Amino acid sequence: MQYMSLGINALSGSVPKELGNLVNLVSLGIGSNYLNGSLPSELGNLAKLEQLYIDSAGLSGPLPSSFSRLTRMKTLWASDNDFTGEIPDYIGSWTNLTELRFQGNSFQGPLPATLSNLVQLTSLRIGDIVNGSSSMIFISNMTSLNTLILRNCRISDSLASVNFSQFAKLNLLDLSFNNITGQVPEALVKLNSLSFLFLGNNSLSGSLPSSIGTSLKNLDFSYNQLSGNFPSWTTQNNLQLNLVANNFETNSVLPSGLSCLQRDTPCFLGSPQSASLAVDCGSSRSISGYQPDAASLGAASYYVTGAQTWGVSNVGKFMEASNGSYIIYSLHQFQNTLDSELFQTARMSPSSLRYYGIGLENGNYTVTLQFAEFDFEDSQTWKSVGRRVFDIYLQGERKEKNFDIRKASGGKSYTAVEKQYIVPVTRNFLEIHLFWAGKGTCCIPAQGYYGPAISALSATPNFTPTVRNSAQKKNSSKTGVIVGVVIGAAVLGVLALAGICMWRQKRRKLLLEQQELYSIVGRPNVFVYGELRTATENFSSNNLLGEGGYGSVYKGKLADGRVVAVKQLSETSHQGKQQFAAEIETISRVQHRNLVKLYGCCLEGNKPLLVYEYLENGSLDKALFGNGKLNLDWPTRFEICLGIARGLAYLHEESSIRVVHRDIKASNVLLDANLNPKISDFGLAKLYDDKKTHVSTKVAGTFGYLAPEYAMRGHMTEKVDVFAFGVVILETLAGRPNFDNTLDEDKVYILEWVWQLYEENHPLDMLDPKLAEFNSDEVLRAIHVALLCTQGSPHQRPSMSRAVSILAGDVEVGQVANKPSYITEWQIKGGNTSSFMSSNVSGQSGVAPRSASHASSQFLGSVIEEGR
Repeated sequence: MQYMSLGINALSGSVPKELGNLVNLVSLGIGSNYLNGSLPSELGNLAKLEQLYIDSAGLSGPLPSSFSRLTRMKTLWASDNDFTGEIPDYIGSWTNLTELRFQGNSFQGPLPATLSNLVQLTSLRIGDIVNGSSSMIFISNMTSLNTLILRNCRISDSLASVNFSQFAKLNLLDLSFNNITGQVPEALVKLNSLSFLFLGNNSLSGSLPSSIGTSLKNLDFSYNQLSGNFPSWTTQNNLQLNLVANNFETNSVLPSGLSCLQRDTPCFLGSPQSASLAVDCGSSRSISGYQPDAASLGAASYYVTGAQTWGVSNVGKFMEASNGSYIIYSLHQFQNTLDSELFQTARMSPSSLRYYGIGLENGNYTVTLQFAEFDFEDSQTWKSVGRRVFDIYLQGERKEKNFDIRKASGGKSYTAVEKQYIVPVTRNFLEIHLFWAGKGTCCIPAQGYYGPAISALSATPNFTPTVRNSAQKKNSSKTGVIVGVVIGAAVLGVLALAGICMWRQKRRKLLLEQQELYSIVGRPNVFVYGELRTATENFSSNNLLGEGGYGSVYKGKLADGRVVAVKQLSETSHQGKQQFAAEIETISRVQHRNLVKLYGCCLEGNKPLLVYEYLENGSLDKALFGNGKLNLDWPTRFEICLGIARGLAYLHEESSIRVVHRDIKASNVLLDANLNPKISDFGLAKLYDDKKTHVSTKVAGTFGYLAPEYAMRGHMTEKVDVFAFGVVILETLAGRPNFDNTLDEDKVYILEWVWQLYEENHPLDMLDPKLAEFNSDEVLRAIHVALLCTQGSPHQRPSMSRAVSILAGDVEVGQVANKPSYITEWQIKGGNTSSFMSSNVSGQSGVAPRSASHASSQFLGSVIEEGR
């Protein structure tokens, strides 16, 4: 036996020492179980072991010294246990190690210096060290790292101790909750690949860096000692920047609400405005006196209400879940509460979630926190094995360690849990902090299901307030006024009761739709319609980016500064709410660097909305054929072709679900700030299984990109995308569309023209004249791939993964087949009687060869849905 996986099975008891007899084991997984005790030393006999998954297994004690013999180890996941002692020095001898996870244990510091030997690591996650003090010097040679998390590790060091300019592959860096000092080096924030930077809760000082890298879009500098001015980059679009609890002066130009959340200058200091607080976390509507909280938060963001009465701050990225949701929904009837609706939404965080009461009158308050677990099922399936565990702090004092919502409710989900604390408010400021300390499962029932979650919170005074909330009104002593108020209230009460019933029915319908959405793996954020209406200036025509058969796309700017593309599905679209939810499911489960990212959606109203990342350089067709100022040199065009190919290969072969796009074309490829290509509208494609290769609906696609078997017979496989990709390659190389009747007769149809040049041994003549310099080997490979991809028979076209390999030069091109029959027959017969055309086009006999493209255009126009 070489592979044994027993994870997520609710197994109990100790780990049997007999597993040490399986000396041929290469991979062993026992994570996410209810085991106990320590690891048996006999496991050190597994000298061939390369992968060990023991995260969330319930284990304790020190790691056995016999593990020093496991020198072939490549992957070790050992988070969320109760391992004690120091991290063993011998791990530094595992020089083949590429991934190491040690979060949420009880390891003592300092971190061993021998870790510096692990230079092949691509992912290192260590957290929650109990004692001792460590430096960061040991990471200096780990330049292959993509992910580095040393969170809450008691590191006392300066960022200047590491030369971060060598970490060219680093995408995520989390050094939060340590004691790191000094300034933020520009070499760090200018790393080309760095997207997420978490440096909160340290002792950093000085000013913000003068500039940052183009890929860095999520920065957490909260809870430091930073000061000074705000560089121009802080106002960038699509940037999330958390600067809560620093020393920026309030008389400087601070971002909205930030002045209320600085260390020494909270708003209303000495001038309280209220004496109570109640927030329905994650909800877009007021319920039972609770204020709504539907702010769109991300990995490094905060929000303060317009009245500056309260705020919320979130830090953290849901690992392995590119679209992890920060607000979750459920329509279940919750137990142990008289107000079930209060628990139907919750705000969730992967790391650190803080709520702030601003301008409260000083004194003691009863703070009530409301929780309910609804991510884990009450069943006997693997989905019930999940655990959510976090710590609760009030005013900086830990009140609960390893708080488990479901455990507190007696092991039940969908059951309300209320926690109350007496808390002193001083300086007119209250802080409620929910902190993930690496405990609990990470990936049940899917990636990104972990971290603190809260449904509602409130703070009520234990004293007689001397201030009134803004909503309160002064009482009148006149009897006539009192009587009038009573009568009026009675009438209004009847009307209000009817209104409440109608509102509850409407809200239940909305939540039902949201619950359908949030049963989806990956769970995108849900936006409030009003938020998107404001972002797009009421869907102004000035913000219109484009229109298609499914609706219009608008540019918008969210309250947190992110610029987005909002796709408004038209009322005439055939997609209902159910189909819309299915599209969301597709997009949420299909994530890749060469696919346009979905931020979230909105189901309110009769026009469902999708919120995508905004790509400032627009579509590939405008870059190639338009009047824009983009200069696409040869290296850029070649990388665009490779990127599109990789995105399609992911859709066809690597994604958890198989997706055929069906409308690959230059206008459905968008370019980001670095001119990297991203495929759009893939969520509109139909999913299919191995047995479903024909579609009975009207063909969706665009003339010039359609594969013959799809246009004529509706035969749909991934090879229809391969065909269209070949056409896009030729357009990218030639800098012209696939059909242009303003050109000479032999150049009108790009496939016909390129094949002619290819047969004449002059294929390079098809290149865009703007390309003064190019790599001829790469150009020829690209042309060969395009001609292979556009073969008439789908069986003769390569898979997208093979197309990637050929383009990259990893495999030989091979012999390109003969010119496809759909071209030769058009040339011979004028485009009127080929097998591709004859059964569907009549009255075209005798048409001159010059009109072949025109004939095919007429026919194809009849089978293609307009605007797609």
